[in-house]
Amino acid sequence: MRDLNKLPKAHLHLHFTGSLSVSSLTSMAHEQDLRLPDTLTDNVALQVPADQRGWFRFQRAYDAARAVVRSEESMRRIVREAVADDAREGSRRLEIQIDPTSYAPFVGGITPALEIVLDEATNASREFGIEVGVIVAASRVRHPLEARTLARLAAQYAGDGPGSVVGFGLSNDERRGITSEWAAAFNIARRAGIPSVPHGGELLGPEHVRDVMAHLKPARLGHGVRATEDMDLARRIIDAGVAFEICPESNVSLGVYKEEDQVPVRQLMEAGAQIALGADDPLLFLSRLTDQYEILRRSGFSDRELAHLARTSVEASFASRESKARWRAEIDAWLAED
Repeated sequence: MRDLNKLPKAHLHLHFTGSLSVSSLTSMAHEQDLRLPDTLTDNVALQVPADQRGWFRFQRAYDAARAVVRSEESMRRIVREAVADDAREGSRRLEIQIDPTSYAPFVGGITPALEIVLDEATNASREFGIEVGVIVAASRVRHPLEARTLARLAAQYAGDGPGSVVGFGLSNDERRGITSEWAAAFNIARRAGIPSVPHGGELLGPEHVRDVMAHLKPARLGHGVRATEDMDLARRIIDAGVAFEICPESNVSLGVYKEEDQVPVRQLMEAGAQIALGADDPLLFLSRLTDQYEILRRSGFSDRELAHLARTSVEASFASRESKARWRAEIDAWLAED
């Protein structure tokens, strides 16, 4: 069987602190004499029900990890290690997502926080030979006015080169807030040429996906799997050219689906969707980018089908046409191997 680590691919759904390995987080905590909860250090993947209680447990673990990130050095380490990990797994393009608000108190504000990440993304792009873009993400647990501030900040650093802001997102619990209240922030980002990449359709179903589509006008939908509960809706999303960022292990760990083979990747693929597999939060789910392809291989996907998913991940990225053409040729070469 072909080595999936050598399959060229793009990684478009990865959260900043959640990208850490357990060993790196433990090392960072030790250096600061901070104690981590056992749930972050026991090397057991998080498994919670898809309800408010389950999300609370997930968020509490993520917040505990984020509390360790208290310096420019630690922020640079996260970017560098995420890029290095992706390079080892055949990723040609990483678009990493961050809410700089969470790290601003330790580095002098949201602007320095974002600049640190962008600068290290540029450095790591050169060193590891993969393209790195940054997605600025607002949070549903904060006031929508804060999202407008982040959108204006993102607009100052928008671009298509290494270490640029390439997308504007909205993350955290989908059940929080009224989606339309974040539309103004997304309009600010869109006017600056920044595509929309909000979360939607993981914890909530088709009605919520309709709201996200109507008000936030995504170029890609973070997760989006529950749109398949209304295939007419799913087909409209596909026809609109909106890609799906699907994170199989995350969906199972957060209780959206009980089994890996229930995640509707094949259903969406056969409907013509552009799909980009992502790891979401490897720190909590103990599953990285290649693991998502391994999950589908175990579910019966052929190498040809996995190569197709790698191609659609490339197409769904915000890379240049030249880069995409080069990576597609590399995927064809991988598939042509005996």
